[in-house]
Amino acid sequence: MKSIQSLLKQFTQRDASPSIQFIKYAICGCAATGVHAVSFYLLAWLVFPALSPNDLMVKITYISATDISDAIRARNAMIDNGCAFILSNMTAYLLNVIWVFKPGRHHRIIEIGMFYLVSGISLALGSVLMGMLINYFAFTTTFAFIAVIIISVVVNFLARKYIIFKG
Repeated sequence: MKSIQSLLKQFTQRDASPSIQFIKYAICGCAATGVHAVSFYLLAWLVFPALSPNDLMVKITYISATDISDAIRARNAMIDNGCAFILSNMTAYLLNVIWVFKPGRHHRIIEIGMFYLVSGISLALGSVLMGMLINYFAFTTTFAFIAVIIISVVVNFLARKYIIFKG
């Protein structure tokens, strides 16, 4: 009973074992990824078209998609990804500060700046990868997006835990 209480206590405060901290980080990451995905797909569908008729998301949701060249689709996907980043990264920052990591290693402005810088580098590398996977290897937008998410999770957790926050 005590071990269950101890485990639950770790989920209600910032102090947690490394494994619980990673689980909490993953939960926050899922929330931020949800914000990113919803923003990305709304933009890719309605603002900067980046979905092809054979894309998995188009087939699942029955939304319309015009047939555009891979080069335009790749460019628009990168723009959509950058716009979605702004919203999802703020979501990630707020959740991480409230629940996962201890702020205070740096002044708040520097902390936010470093948070966005690390995420921005991850986004830039991921966007280039996304563009290459779409443009050179004809990946669907959805599969390229998933590849970017996987890489970003690892890079961002390590940088946030060991560089930005107190652990």
